[in-house]
Amino acid sequence: MMAAGTEAPDSWYLALLGFAEHFRTSSPPKIRLCVHCLQAVFQFKPPQRVEARTHLQLGSVLYHHTKNSELARTHLEKAVRARVQVAQFEDVKFEAASLLSELYCQQNLVDSAKPLLRKAIQISQQTPYWHCRLLFQLAQLHTLEKDLVSACDLLGVGAEYARVVGSEYTRYLMTSHQFLLLMERKLQEVHPLLTLCGQIVETWQGNPIQKESLRVFFLVLQVTHYLDAGQVKSVKPCLKQLQQCIQTISTLHDDEILPSNSADLFHWLPKEHMCVLVYLVTVMHSMQAGYLEKAQKYTDKALMQLEKLKMLDCSPILSSFQVILLEHIIMCRLVTGHKATALQEISQVCQLCQQSPRLFSNHAAQLHTLLGLYCISVNCMDNAEAQFTTALRLTSHQELWTFIVTNLASVYIREGNRHQELYSLLERINPDQNFPVSSHCLRAAAFYIRGLLSFFQGRYNEAKRFLRETLKMSNAEDLNRLTACSLVLLGHIFYVLGNHRESNNMVVPAMQLASKIPDMSVQLWSSALLKDLNKACGNSMDAHEAAQMHQNFSQQLLQDHIAACSLPEHNLISWTEGPPPVQIQAQNGPTTSLASLL
Repeated sequence: MMAAGTEAPDSWYLALLGFAEHFRTSSPPKIRLCVHCLQAVFQFKPPQRVEARTHLQLGSVLYHHTKNSELARTHLEKAVRARVQVAQFEDVKFEAASLLSELYCQQNLVDSAKPLLRKAIQISQQTPYWHCRLLFQLAQLHTLEKDLVSACDLLGVGAEYARVVGSEYTRYLMTSHQFLLLMERKLQEVHPLLTLCGQIVETWQGNPIQKESLRVFFLVLQVTHYLDAGQVKSVKPCLKQLQQCIQTISTLHDDEILPSNSADLFHWLPKEHMCVLVYLVTVMHSMQAGYLEKAQKYTDKALMQLEKLKMLDCSPILSSFQVILLEHIIMCRLVTGHKATALQEISQVCQLCQQSPRLFSNHAAQLHTLLGLYCISVNCMDNAEAQFTTALRLTSHQELWTFIVTNLASVYIREGNRHQELYSLLERINPDQNFPVSSHCLRAAAFYIRGLLSFFQGRYNEAKRFLRETLKMSNAEDLNRLTACSLVLLGHIFYVLGNHRESNNMVVPAMQLASKIPDMSVQLWSSALLKDLNKACGNSMDAHEAAQMHQNFSQQLLQDHIAACSLPEHNLISWTEGPPPVQIQAQNGPTTSLASLL
């Protein structure tokens, strides 16, 4: 066979490679057969360059399409160590180093990933595309570790390198990521930086794909900045531009115009991933604004897109997108009265986190926070406290910390006998002075918590002051859920004070807004108040109608409560240590009180 001439090795190699690619791209992919074809290459004792590339291909297929991370790691390490002297095969080493460092990070071996990337960066200066990509990857790794100084330094090196090799596109991406890190450190400096970024994007000259890619990147920065600041109304024009931009970029073909500069081949995200990211930020906005049906619609779209992408690409960022989407839709379900579904989705997040130690370490605090919110919804206050306390121990993120403390304070208020712990928490989230974060939404929520406490303590004038402050802030930024909660609580206060007319002026719009969201708890509360108000005013027909509404809401919530507490996943409320439990044992029916729902 080998005597046929020098063309023979190329022939068998190309044939095996073609079969492997055919099996990989089949629908569904036939990964086992693809791996067999690639492994067969070694039987022919190929040249070192072919052997190195085959190790890379095997490592990539195993990493992206199987759970055999150890075998993937073995092949990638062999590709990195290969002694290939031919210049055009240097990209094999760099791609292998990039993939291997990703794999190390997934296995929480960050100390192995960093020196690997540093070495690859040192030897890649003659290969602009890989040099930029590896610098960016190491900067991202430092960002995950909250080492923002090192990350900014690396991005500065990347931006200067891109300038030297004449890549304005990559220079802008590097510089913009520096701005993004500054956003995390000093929010007050962000607005002039964002303005500068916007001017650069609009005046930048390049091919359409690159220009739209930069515009998407800039708008994502802008939208996430506004959402972090809780400015739900202010973000609307930027979000609309972002949605229009992603429609434009999806009509363009990547191969229409290829950049002449190899450094310009560096992309911050594939456009298919950009589409999912835009869905994700739309869901985040809809959740904060209280448009929960819209949030559900975009979550469904994003999850469908993710399922398609994950058939051919198991990139870690796709799992991160999936977890963040599920986190948001779980909060949506708890508000709309679908606790059983929310609990099953919490279990789904647990399963995703079991597959990746890195994913779990990044989302453990959010997972316990979601379980805490679920515990509140089924009136398991002791478990809610345990979950929130665990989440606080696991997070260093100030916005998440403030969100958790706000919800833990609501638990202590409901329990009514935790005064020392409650006042200690409230001192740390005082909306009138030294509030820990710049989020408009979280500060408005802190005013609401103060109003709720004053209401339970019978200090009604003080409660009204706090709630009017919440209303002013929530109306300014279209925070519909906070508006509905504040209105119904104000209505309750006026009812207790005997001011039935003013109470009705609060409760009716609260009910309308809660129906639009829809927020089942506020609807239940509003219908109970409307029943009592109409009875007190002698409106027997309206009182009967409100009583019927209240009965319907009670029954829906009660049935969902029983369904949720009967699920084996309900036992997750007791999990506060270590990784997510692998198996969840069933229990004999609900064990929680239903009194709070009736």
